[in-house]
Amino acid sequence: MIRVLLADDQALMRAGFRALLDAEDDLEVVGEAADGASAVQLSRRLRPDVVLMDVQMPGLDGIEATRRIAADPDLAAARVLILTNYGLDSYVFAALRAGASGFLLKDADPADLLQAITVVARGDALLAPAVTRTLISEFVTGPPPADPAAGRDVLTAREQEIVELVARGLSNDEIAERMVISPLTAKTHVNRAMMKLHCRDRAQLVVWAYESGLITPRRR
Repeated sequence: MIRVLLADDQALMRAGFRALLDAEDDLEVVGEAADGASAVQLSRRLRPDVVLMDVQMPGLDGIEATRRIAADPDLAAARVLILTNYGLDSYVFAALRAGASGFLLKDADPADLLQAITVVARGDALLAPAVTRTLISEFVTGPPPADPAAGRDVLTAREQEIVELVARGLSNDEIAERMVISPLTAKTHVNRAMMKLHCRDRAQLVVWAYESGLITPRRR
């Protein structure tokens, strides 16, 4: 059973999400929050597996609420899935840097939302190619990293290569094909790199790869 917390300032929106999730045998809505502060408090009390987090909420917004949840060691198992009416370009970078495991627009198909919850609940990241492109664009236009070599010494040469491919948007199967290894071996390398770098999931690994300067986006 995947325990889900809903965080949205619109009661009608929460009701719609609850109706959708309650119809699933393997999902349980454990609470609702109308603002970011309540989302953080309820996360600490209810310990959900996934928090469906709106971005624009009164008081504490969804980005800061995500940052506080991700930074709380007692909530290490909680995953935040950002839901918003706004386009990816506006919020995806801030959300992923804050610790979100996924990013979905509110007009997504119900089946996509249900799949997204399952994906982030099992510890994977919902990082679609459009999200990866947005990240790359952000790093192309942003300032260079303060310390390009930060943290790189903890990775083996093979792990650095794996992380670079993850940051380029490749799946484990695609990495395995590129490196002529099994998908399980690719997954093991990815998980080991995340553990060494203290990254919660692949989304955080992508952010680290660009911020550390492991890879440099090609400027257009």
